[in-house]
Amino acid sequence: MSAMSKIRILLADDHTLFRAGIRALLQTLGDIEVVADASDGREALRLVAVHRPDVVLLDILMPSLNGLDAAARICRTSSCSRVIVLSMNADADSVLRALRAGAVGYLVKTADPAELEMAIRAVTRGEKFLSSAISEHVVAACLGRLEKEQTSLERLTPRQREVLQLVAEGHTTKEIAKKLDISVKTAEAYRGELMKALDIHDVASLTRYAIRNGLVSMGA
Repeated sequence: MSAMSKIRILLADDHTLFRAGIRALLQTLGDIEVVADASDGREALRLVAVHRPDVVLLDILMPSLNGLDAAARICRTSSCSRVIVLSMNADADSVLRALRAGAVGYLVKTADPAELEMAIRAVTRGEKFLSSAISEHVVAACLGRLEKEQTSLERLTPRQREVLQLVAEGHTTKEIAKKLDISVKTAEAYRGELMKALDIHDVASLTRYAIRNGLVSMGA
């Protein structure tokens, strides 16, 4: 990166005030600029394709498409963009899922503002960054499990995880078909495959599974 170029940031979080706060914070740094912000994972994907930011700050819990599945797509389709996941959680499962999705940074939302700047600069240099709130034993556990067997959620296809999140958010099959730009029949088939893969055969149980695995919040 040349001395004159700025680090271009895309911020995705479903809380408007949080996005405004991060944007205001980063505007105080002369060589960092927020080029766009999004309120959900699908909007983030669209804006990444338009702006090709250097760094994408992604919240995990977002409607329509969660941050981890958005991160995986960004890492596959936009090699120039480095992903930092933002989360309230510092547990091993959350960190591990972010790393497996392709994120190179993981920042706990309670971090000091200076740590956000450190994270952005570190991943821009090609380094990885884990929040100081993540304990050493959690880091060790993540590294030890990174190449091991996937969870039931990770074994789902990206499309199955999309459908799972939308079902858990209360969308009908017709609404899911419209959001994913597929036919109702195809949406029904995906839902059937999802239930078979998880051996879960009712919406209430799918919703509980999605909440337990951090795809949606209790209020979804």
